[in-house]
Formats: sequence, C-alpha cells, structure tokens
Amino acid sequence: MYSGNRLLLAGAGLLLLLAALAYMGRLSLKYVTVLAAALILSGGYWEWNEVHHVSRLPEALQLQPTETREIEVQAEGVLVSTVDRDGDRADFIMKVSEITRSGEVAGQEGGGANSGQVPSGSQRSEKSGSTGSGEQLAVQVKLQAESEIEIATAWKRGDLVKLTGVLEQPQEARNFGGFDYRAYLQTRDIYWLLKVTGAETVETAPPASWSLSTILRWNDGVRAALGAELDRLFQKLHAGYMKGLIIGMQDDLDPETFRQFSQLGLTHILAISGMHVAVYVGAILFILKRCRLTRETMLTITFMLVPVYVLLSGAGPSVIRAGLMSMIALAAARAGILKDGLNILCASALVMLIWNPYLLVNVSFQLSFLVTAGLMIYVPLADVLLRRLPQWLRGAVSVTLVAQLISFPLTIFYFNQFSLMSFVANLVLVPLITLVVLPLGAFALILGRLWGDAARLLATVTELLNNITFGLVEWINGFLGGVLIWRSPSLAWICIYYALLFGLLYFAKLRIEARDRAKQYTEDETRPLTELMESERARSVGSIRELSTMYTGWRSPALRWSGVMLFTMFAGFSLLLYQGYRPEQLPGGGSISYLDIGQGDSSLITTPGGSHILVDGGGTVSFGKKEEWRIRRNPFEVGAKVLVPLLKKRGIHRLDAIILTHADQDHAGGLQAVLENIPVSAFLFNGTMAEQDSYKKLMRTALEAGVRLYAVHQGMELAPDKDTRLFFLWPPPLEGEEGHLPETDNQNHASVVFRLNMNERNFLFTGDMDMAAEEEIVAQGGELGLHTGPQIDVLKAAHHGSKTSTGEDWLQFWRPAATVISAGVNNMYGHPAPVVMERLADSGTAVYRTDRQGEIQMKVTRDEIKVRHKLDGKAGE
Repeated sequence: MYSGNRLLLAGAGLLLLLAALAYMGRLSLKYVTVLAAALILSGGYWEWNEVHHVSRLPEALQLQPTETREIEVQAEGVLVSTVDRDGDRADFIMKVSEITRSGEVAGQEGGGANSGQVPSGSQRSEKSGSTGSGEQLAVQVKLQAESEIEIATAWKRGDLVKLTGVLEQPQEARNFGGFDYRAYLQTRDIYWLLKVTGAETVETAPPASWSLSTILRWNDGVRAALGAELDRLFQKLHAGYMKGLIIGMQDDLDPETFRQFSQLGLTHILAISGMHVAVYVGAILFILKRCRLTRETMLTITFMLVPVYVLLSGAGPSVIRAGLMSMIALAAARAGILKDGLNILCASALVMLIWNPYLLVNVSFQLSFLVTAGLMIYVPLADVLLRRLPQWLRGAVSVTLVAQLISFPLTIFYFNQFSLMSFVANLVLVPLITLVVLPLGAFALILGRLWGDAARLLATVTELLNNITFGLVEWINGFLGGVLIWRSPSLAWICIYYALLFGLLYFAKLRIEARDRAKQYTEDETRPLTELMESERARSVGSIRELSTMYTGWRSPALRWSGVMLFTMFAGFSLLLYQGYRPEQLPGGGSISYLDIGQGDSSLITTPGGSHILVDGGGTVSFGKKEEWRIRRNPFEVGAKVLVPLLKKRGIHRLDAIILTHADQDHAGGLQAVLENIPVSAFLFNGTMAEQDSYKKLMRTALEAGVRLYAVHQGMELAPDKDTRLFFLWPPPLEGEEGHLPETDNQNHASVVFRLNMNERNFLFTGDMDMAAEEEIVAQGGELGLHTGPQIDVLKAAHHGSKTSTGEDWLQFWRPAATVISAGVNNMYGHPAPVVMERLADSGTAVYRTDRQGEIQMKVTRDEIKVRHKLDGKAGE
C-alpha cells in the first residue's frame, strides 16, 4: 500500500498514535518503545529492499528504463529452478553472470510475424554492452521439434547455461483489475523475459563445484523419482492428483479436476500445508514412540526431519510456514518453554518476511497465516456456540466453519467466487482425504519398490476412494445456484468484516454464558436453604434472591447488553455482506468498458438501471491443427483467462444480454467460457450460422443453458431501462427457410451494428462491418430515422481499424467526437491501418486505442462523458 514518502507519512502517524497512547497511560513506555522500534526497523527494511528491488539490465545494456522494444542478447549464468515443460514450451529461471547485447531484432517494432525468432547472423549487429549481473531472468524456450523434448528434460537446477534469445518486458495488466504478470514477477525479483527459439540453441554443463543449489538439485531428482513412481502406481488422472496431494507437484493435475476443486474451495488440499505437515509429524512421533525412544530424542529427530519434508514437498509458502511452526514448537517443547500458538505463528511470519519481504503480497502466504491465526482466535468462540454437538463432531464443524469464514474475504478478493456448498464439501471430504487417502497414497509410494503387490493393492483402494471424491465434488458442483460471484472488496471492507465477525462470535458467546449463569442461579434458588448456605456462591437467602433477579430473563443487564450488541453486530455484518455482493454502481450514470483482450473485440455496457450487456467476447485464434506433442495442458484462452475473471472481479452475477456481432473467432471464441461460467439471460446474434465447429458448440451451449436466443436485424430495438435504448441498424432481415438459420461465409458484412443511446449520449458499435454495409446504412439513413450531423459521441471503429471499413463517407455521416479502436499490440495484421488513422485525423475525432492504452472506460452521465484508460499511451498517437 505504501512506499517512499507515503510510507514515511503513514509511519509518522502511527508513531504519533503510539506516543498519544503512552501519554494517556494506555500502554507502558517500555511496550511503546518496542512497538516504535519494530515499526521503524520494518519500514526501513522494506524501503531498503525497495531501493534494491530494481533491474540493472537497462543501464548495463544501454537501454532506456521505459524501453520495451525487443532486443537480442546472449546470456550466461546458472539455472536456479526446475524446468517446467508444457507442450512445446520449456520454462526455467536463470541467474545471469554475464549478458551481452548482440543487436536489435529485425522487422517491425515489437515483432510481427517473426516476433520471438532469433535473427540470423546477417541480421545481427556488432556486440555491444556487457555486464556481470546477478539478475534473474524468466526463460521461455519454444521447442521446434519433438526430439527437443529429450534435450529439455536433461536440464537440471544448478546447470551452467549459455543461450541467445530475445529480451522482453513481462506483460503488465492491460485492464482495470486484470492480472499483472509484470508485478507478479517483480515480487520474485524477476524483471525480464528471455524468449529462446529451439532447445538446441541452449548450451548447458553440470556445475563445476558444490554449492547450496546442489542440495536443491538432489532434491529435484528425488521429487522427480517420486513423481515417476506415482506415475507407475496410479492411472494418469489419479497420478496427477496424488502428486499434488503427497509431494505438491501440480504440473500434471487435470485442469478440469482443479477447476472442480477450486469452485468448492478445496484447492488447499492440493497445496502442501499445515494439514500435511501435521500428518507427517504425527506419523514420525508415532513411529518413534513405538521404538521406545526418550521424549527429548523423539522431538530432536522429528525436528531434523521436518526440513526434509518441506523440501520434498516443493517448499511453497504454506508448507514453509507449517514447517517453521512445527520446528519452533518442537524446539520449544524440548526446551520446556512452549508458548501459545500465536507467538509461534508470528515468529514464523517474521522469519519468512525477513528472508523475503515480498511474501507479504503472496496469496498463499496471506491465506496460510490468516487462516491459521483465525483458527487460533475464532475457534474458541465458535466452540461455545456448537456446545450441543457431540464432542467428536464439534471440533470438525468449528474448524471447518471458522476456516470458511476466515478465508472468505481473501477468496472473493482474489478469485471472486464462493460456493455455498463449500462448508459441506470441506466437512465431508477433508477428513476423508487427510486421514484416509493421503496416508494410503503415501504408504503405497513407500512400498512401491519394497513390496510391489501391496503397493498396487493400496493404489487400487486409493483410486477407488479418489473416484468417490471426484464423484462427490462433481455432484456438489452440480448445484449451480450455490456458486456466488463477488466483486473484489476493498481493504477497509475486509478489515471491517473481520472486526464484525469477531464481535458477532464474541457477543454470541457472552449471551450464551449469561443465559447459562441465569439458568444456574434460577436452579440455585429452588435448592434447600442449607445447601445454599454451604455454597461458595452465596451466603444468605437474600443474596440468592438478588442474584436470581439480576441474572433471570430480560431483567438481566448482562443479557440485555449482550443481546443489543449481538443484534448490532449481526445487522452490521449483514449490511456489509449485502454491500459487498452488489456489483459496482455508478449513481445516476452508466458506463462502457472497451476491454483489451488482444487482437479481438469485447465491450461491456452497464446501464444506469444496472443492466449488464456484453458485446462480443474476443477469442484466441489458432492457425492449423497442432501436433499432439505441442498441445499444452492448460492453454491460454482469452475467454477463460481474461474475460471471465474481469467480469467476476466487477461482481457481475448475471449478464442481461450478450450481443455477438458475428461468428468470427476473434469476436465469438471467448463467449464459450462466459456461457459456461456466468448466467446469461439473452443471446442476440446476426441470425446466421457459420461452418466453424466452435461457433456451433457455442450455440449448443447457449441452448443447453436455457439462454433465450434472438436473431436481430435492422429496425429492431432493445430498451434495458428507461435511460437506455439500442437501435439495430444492420444486418437487414435475412431470407431463409423457415425453422432454419441461413449460413453465410461473409460474416463481416453481416455484422450486427447498433446505436446505443444512454443518458442522451450516443455510441455506435460496428463489429467487423465492411464499407459495403456502411454505404447501405448511409443510403438508407432516412428510412432508418437517421440524418447527417454530429449524432455520435463515440464510434467503435469497425474491424479493428482495418482499411476495409471506416470510410470517409461513414465518418462524415456520423461525425463522431471520439473513436475507439480495439486491436492487439503489434498484431500481425498491422491494425489499425495507416490509411484509417489518416481518415480519423482528417475528421478531427479523438482516437483511443486499446493496443496503446489498454482498457478504455467511459462513465456516461447526462452532463458529460468521463474517460479513463489503464495505460499511459496518449490518445491520437
């Protein structure tokens, strides 16, 4: 939240607050001094890291800090991570010892068709600029042939590596609330991508001497061997699942299985964490106890074996946290100074944050520590509320309930959805997986090379239990209404949530205890006087009557006070949830978001009445059929990876309408994921069919989901609310056989074109219409109720600014005050065309471009249109 001067001001404010508390006598001077010292040290440590948390390569390679043009470099260094191969790409991180600039990539700025290719010798300039840097690079190697898989598989952590590639800056967030890959890598101290073509261009050699990475190299080998053993014991689907469950390897986990678990909030099972470490530590202590070792010896041996499991399980933030807590607790128990869990938790956090302060913004770190702290603080409060449950059930219910309540704010902040069935799924499946499936799978892995028959039997039983688990997860996910979409809340909302939740549980506990006391004193009043005199609670009949009056019914101040506070907390908590669940609101206004989804088209319209209309959905265009070895486990798809997360992050629970202008993949492809993940009321299209299988699948999905389909044409209107109207100008009514949709190959010409009037402001959406359609609309202007003049505030340029549309007559007819062009950065088509940019310049319209400015948002009121864009590119450039 704060760095530099803002951090200094915030720190000064906190120091003044501490001084005021000390002056008022609220806190002792010694305690305030310790807190102030901690604040100053932590702030100084953060700023020291911020100063050093920058890339040194631009200066060394004689680049401007803001320069993003791709350049070719030769780099030497050490491979400091495992190699992750997915389809035709291998990724790893290297620590650079020397990097040399070889020359700039030939071709258009930013690439073009040959983007990412290593230039031939004739294209290279003389070497210039050399540095011995310790900087890390994220290397992406594009494999050129199936035979290169074997080469990439041989690369190991610690190898000396030399390669030539194209240096690029990672992609930043191009939409408001979108994933920022550049910021994510920067938290890992990585600032550049190095894209390499062909594994054969990468030279590697084993390390010349022993180092710390040698231990990690051995560990990688052991993990790979364990993964191979699980592959041998289990079928493919189960092997990927068991790798994640036992050793934290999620690379081979089936994407659909992960999605199903994620929807129910069960992914924590697949991330090695406190649950796994507890099972591991418990098993070791159980075995050592049976060996009749002394308590001190058992604790010492277990302490030494915890780091082994942390390394074998991948050393993620959650397992490091659990491992540190276990080691601190074991050491404290051996020394006889074991304190409460919060001290151990905070000590673990302090160690990890000193080691890497940027773990503070790591999702896994936040969830792990927050949920663990929440269990320590909130479970004792929840236990009282569940006291009527049997003892064996109470613990599981209270832990599951509190874990759900504590993780809820961060879950909706990062993932923007929450399943009402999550509590049931966790309560039923977590004990099954933790206490049965995990131990069975681990025993099968241990016995794999010792007793093959027993291992295969355990694996078969485990697979049967896995099938039951998968079936239950799929069945529970079948309750579609149970998944709620939430927009990302603010930090203030999250803090108020935890405060109200604590107050709600605390005052509920007080009220229950007050009732118990009232009941106890009521029973005491009916006992014989001799027993009352012997009781430690009273000395006379008068005192008993007084206490009875105080603690019985609504006459009790304790009951009245706790009841009022409980009602206040409940009302505040309910209002907070209601406010957080509502989508973003613009009082009295609407908005239009021209989303940046690469080389494609997608816009989101939010009307003043709160209706949401999505115009097109982008789509990932692929050319030709890929060889099987090139296909990735979870390939990038615009709809699933960009569009759906953006809609969820803005809290859109339902789309009132989708308008698909035409069937081309760069407009229709992303809508498949939208229909599969977000409820849609109506689907409007141009009334034609296309030959693409993806388009036919899209229409079938809409029908199966119960979405109302409308074939729109010239002359139709749509009125979402009193301040919004859509007038459809194209296509003309199509003639075809009744009951059948006509097929057309020229989808661009048949694009849906409509004029949006919202708050008396006008916007024109044009799809990929061509000049022929433009000419016909202009010619029919009178029949359509149109006339020349400044009718349009904002024009959406057709076909991404292609030269086949946005003609001079069209611009003169509408005279738009502003024009928006949706195009991909450095796209291979050269959009927008220079001739179109000349026409727009001559027309005097302001130009906004998603390829330069990212998402373009317009807030529309009757008085004005306010424009903001995600990036800093200048309009009209």
